[in-house]
Amino acid sequence: MPVEIERAFVADRRPDAELLGPGVPLRQGYVASEGEVEVRLRITADDAVLTIKSGGGLTRDEVEFAVAPADAEALWPLTQGRRIAKHRHRVPVGERVAEVDVYGDALEGLCRIEVEFDDEGAAAAFEPPAWFGREVTGDDRWRNASLARHGRPDRPGGAASTSGGPEPQA
Repeated sequence: MPVEIERAFVADRRPDAELLGPGVPLRQGYVASEGEVEVRLRITADDAVLTIKSGGGLTRDEVEFAVAPADAEALWPLTQGRRIAKHRHRVPVGERVAEVDVYGDALEGLCRIEVEFDDEGAAAAFEPPAWFGREVTGDDRWRNASLARHGRPDRPGGAASTSGGPEPQA
């Protein structure tokens, strides 16, 4: 099974628009999320992907399947109460590319950053720039599935998104 090796961070504030560049709006919902197993549906204007992830921390198993847009929309109601809306920006950081997610809806203002690696050694050697903020790799409360269900762990009540409705503003 393919493996995802990824470090995650939560920025103290949203980076400047010049750094972020254009982003891709997406809706993400969880058909199922129990313990360390997630079944995620991600929909953009161009495509839809169903992803199954298992494990936790730095290294997780991950399998992705392309889904026809009509099928994705048919599955979307199954994600009710477990949704997020965000803009994804791909930002070069040294030899890596950081995926900078700027959230909308109930998670408005949250900026979460992920960087993927080929191996655990490269992940350990990576030195994030200061603007990345605090590292949350391995903190399950900051995984997207948890954010979709429970909201932000650093805010009273969390305010999880249930609409997955209006696209977040870039």
